[in-house]
Amino acid sequence: MNDRLTKKMAQRAVAILLFVVILTVGSSVASLVNISIINGEKYQNLALEQQLYDTLLNAPRGKIYDKNMNLLATSATAWTVYITPNGIFKIDDDAERELVKNTIADGLSRILEVEREKVYGYTEKNTYYVIVKKQVDKSEADEVRKFITDNADLELSSYIGLDETTKRYYPNENLASVVLGFVGSDNQGLAGIESYYNSDLTGVAGRVVAAKSAQGTNMRFTYERVEDAVEGNSLVLTVDNYVQYIAEKYLEDGVVANKAQNRGACIVMNVNTGEILAMAIKGDFDPNKPFTLSADDQAAVDKELDETKKNELKAMLQNKQWRNKAVSDSYEPGSVFKVITAAIALEENLVSKNSTFTCNYTINVAGQKYHCHKRGGHGSQNFVQTMVNSCNPAYIMVGQLIGPTTFSKYFESFGLTKKTGIDLPGESNSVYHAKDKMGTVELASSSFGQTFQITPIQMITAISAAVNGGYLVQPHIVSKQINSEGKIVESVGTTVKRQVISETTSAVIRQMMGAVVSESTSKNMYVAGYKTGGKTGTSQKVSETILNDGRDLYIASYLAVAPADKPEIAVLVMVDEPSAGQYYGSAVSAPIGAEILSEVLPYLGYEPTYTDKELAALSIGVPYVIGDTLTVAKGKITNAKLNYKIIGKGDKVIKQIPASTESLHSGGIVLLYTEEGDSKVTQTTVPDFTNLSVSAANATAINAGLNIQFAGNTSASTVVAYKQSIPAGTKVNTGSVIIVYFRDTKKENLAD
Repeated sequence: MNDRLTKKMAQRAVAILLFVVILTVGSSVASLVNISIINGEKYQNLALEQQLYDTLLNAPRGKIYDKNMNLLATSATAWTVYITPNGIFKIDDDAERELVKNTIADGLSRILEVEREKVYGYTEKNTYYVIVKKQVDKSEADEVRKFITDNADLELSSYIGLDETTKRYYPNENLASVVLGFVGSDNQGLAGIESYYNSDLTGVAGRVVAAKSAQGTNMRFTYERVEDAVEGNSLVLTVDNYVQYIAEKYLEDGVVANKAQNRGACIVMNVNTGEILAMAIKGDFDPNKPFTLSADDQAAVDKELDETKKNELKAMLQNKQWRNKAVSDSYEPGSVFKVITAAIALEENLVSKNSTFTCNYTINVAGQKYHCHKRGGHGSQNFVQTMVNSCNPAYIMVGQLIGPTTFSKYFESFGLTKKTGIDLPGESNSVYHAKDKMGTVELASSSFGQTFQITPIQMITAISAAVNGGYLVQPHIVSKQINSEGKIVESVGTTVKRQVISETTSAVIRQMMGAVVSESTSKNMYVAGYKTGGKTGTSQKVSETILNDGRDLYIASYLAVAPADKPEIAVLVMVDEPSAGQYYGSAVSAPIGAEILSEVLPYLGYEPTYTDKELAALSIGVPYVIGDTLTVAKGKITNAKLNYKIIGKGDKVIKQIPASTESLHSGGIVLLYTEEGDSKVTQTTVPDFTNLSVSAANATAINAGLNIQFAGNTSASTVVAYKQSIPAGTKVNTGSVIIVYFRDTKKENLAD
């Protein structure tokens, strides 16, 4: 009985054991099937992630050049600093592991200027790769390498790594910054050309796959596969960096001198091809530090105490400095638009050059009264004189002759109802009266450039069509793309959309714009040695004025074409909300345009032709006389129609002021030093020339022991100084040259 019971118990135990064995084997087999067959690919990939180091190689971003192949944007080598927290996690000793984490946090936070708490947090992540900072430059990367070497006892090279990448660099800092735009930390274009042509500039990323150690660091000599990155295409712009520099220089001077509250814009364009030679926006930014605000803007941010409002204000000001005012901001063009109204009327044979219009100061249209800028009106005037006088009542009459239907047809034909299609991001649409909603009052105000809004790029494109024979061309800023070998991938030529007006009409428009410059009572548009055409404009910002507690806000603009008889270059200058007292386009923007043309036209190869009066007023280059005897030096200076003053009793010139690199007006004084003991240069304080007449400024300069060089409009008796090359109160060497700029500010001479 006991034997049978024992036998049964043994059989039962064997059965249970067999069941357990079968269950265990079955479970193991099922698990193996699941791992190797059902989810085999998944677990294989996880294993590879632990065994392989796989990283992308950023493709070198294409370069950006100006039209003469001067470098505007390029990419330099940079590094991404990363850590491998999983390697730190595998350190057995708790104290050693904590020491490594703290050392890494202390060192990298100091070198890379990243918050220590953030870096320490990275060391605790359960992953093989955490980026601490991107786009680290060479000096920082070298510090990281030294930090790793200095802590070799902790084997930091097993936990910290550097991947080579690229960083965008703009060698000319602010030059054309709003046009060029900038890139983010991932080399993605975020504004300007960098954004618009991002896919062309980006290229194709490469790849490195290498074996990984148990700590998670790469062992490239064990296994490595490399796919080289392909550099992006480079862009060659239509922009000329010298023309851009000149446009920015004088626009910034004008924005500062006129205390513009809402920046300024300038476009220089070839009227026949649509090539943009310059597009300047002030204030702008440094694309190498795109998130850095100007000192004034940063001060405004710092004053804000509420953190949310502070961040909102900072973001708003950053976006403002990045915004391309020339293509993204619409405005009422004011009297500049009279050129287009005149072209329509001439093309439709509604007027001729000799048609007469009588201005009695006011004109009434459907109960709406409009005034002329000239008290008492202009009386009887022919059509050319209406533009010279910038007479609003006359252009209201012209607009009524044209009618809403014809006006709307040409408004569209001149490209003012659609974007121009310029190859820049953020181009705005125009805001205008539709044909079916344009009554006599809307037509009256539109005829002289009010109650509708267009962009500066639309305005200069339309005026270009009015003077180039009537052809509307598409503006563009990139002329071609080239690959890394310098071969042309794509070329951009001239795109003519349509002919808007005839050559005959265009010739009359050129004559009328030329008369504006040559016959206007204000000579602020005048450029010595050149025949130019132009039209000024002053528009009131009605909606903003209401929001600004009733304080009047204006936009002052000027559009010039040159040469007047056969234009090739157009220049548009717009100063938004000038607040220094003057707001007329002829007083604010015309001098800027004239200064730009005075330097750009000779540079582009247009030879000046001076009148005798202009020749007499030209600046004279100071002769080089150092080392000459007094007799020779005096002869050179006298022959140059300059005066001299001798300091010392020697017989040779050992120093001169001004230097031979300077220019003076006829009668200027050159100081000649002849003895070492007397060669110590004395200094004087620059006086304030603002609002002085030409004669008063000259006398003030002489009394201060300085030479003066006149610039701008000096031909009228009503001109006054508004800007000087060296600020008042500055200490300079006696005999130094101060450039003083003049303009006519007498209201009755400013026909806007």
